[in-house]
Amino acid sequence: MNIVWSESIVREPAGDLPALATTPISLWRETVRKAVLAELGDFVPRACPAPLRRLGAEDILRQYAMGGKCLRSTFMYLGWRCGAPDDPAALRAAAGLELLHAFALLQDDVMDRSATRRGAPAAHVRFARAHRDIGAPGSAARYGESAAILLGDMCLVWAEQMLRESGLAESALARAWPRYDTMRVELATGQFADLLNDARTEPALASVLAIARVKSGNYTVRCPLEMGAAMAGCPATVLDALGRYGAAVGEAFQLRDDILGIFGSQAVTGKPADGDLAERTATSVVVLAREMATPSARAELSFLLHRPRLRPVEIDRARTLIIESGAPERIETMIADLVARAADALSTADLTAPMRAALAHMAIACTGRVA
Repeated sequence: MNIVWSESIVREPAGDLPALATTPISLWRETVRKAVLAELGDFVPRACPAPLRRLGAEDILRQYAMGGKCLRSTFMYLGWRCGAPDDPAALRAAAGLELLHAFALLQDDVMDRSATRRGAPAAHVRFARAHRDIGAPGSAARYGESAAILLGDMCLVWAEQMLRESGLAESALARAWPRYDTMRVELATGQFADLLNDARTEPALASVLAIARVKSGNYTVRCPLEMGAAMAGCPATVLDALGRYGAAVGEAFQLRDDILGIFGSQAVTGKPADGDLAERTATSVVVLAREMATPSARAELSFLLHRPRLRPVEIDRARTLIIESGAPERIETMIADLVARAADALSTADLTAPMRAALAHMAIACTGRVA
């Protein structure tokens, strides 16, 4: 069965962006998202080779690159707007980050053996199904995983291509490349560390948070924001303030993701609601719950996490133990403190009032209870 992914895909140009100073931030953000999707909708069919399209790769690319909230591209474009006016070339450059994100998601799903992504079968599952449908020899599962990894490699190349061919001046791109390289290395380093991230090893909270920063938080907020601002030629003082804002919001974003990974619904996350507990992922919530729980509750939670396979009733019990430990409330406090720290960073930056408002909106939007 072929699945056609079509969520909010925009093929026509979104037109000029509305002025930040006179437009509700939520409307401006949605206009940016539509413009990013329009750029991707133009690029993906041209980039994806015909043999891959016949295997369903183009539709999988739409699922992975065009089915999200476009947080990374929006932050990169906001960074640009901190120092320069609206520019379609800058927006095109920012759109390429969605392909970088697709690369990371494709790898994640293979490494985590995730069955779904954005509420649909994951890429390796879909490729395996295509392998079986055509009656190809060999292992369908092995083929599916290999094909998903290769498609991720292509996304990594295409993301850089979109940036390089965006139309921005070479001088602007030259300011971005070192940051872009650092971001990609940090992302891969975080992925390496995450391979050993298992709740059964009882890691320390500081270690889990450090992995989360480089694997998710930095490349979601801080790095895209700094890249855009660097391309726009923002002064060092602005880059420093945006970096502090981005680091705080990025960490809060990951903490919120950890909460949703245990208590969120599949309708919100696009992933199975029991994913983090079933996979024994050492998220901040699980680690903190173990630290805060009573000795008997800690022993029971540890016993559950060491089970070969958790039944639904056991997952519900683990959730109850986590709630009773007080860890979710502590995480909520940490998120609020980080958002406040981000606001303090903005207060010192030489930014216009509309830019401060836009960044404050984004801090709330990507760390809220249904982010």
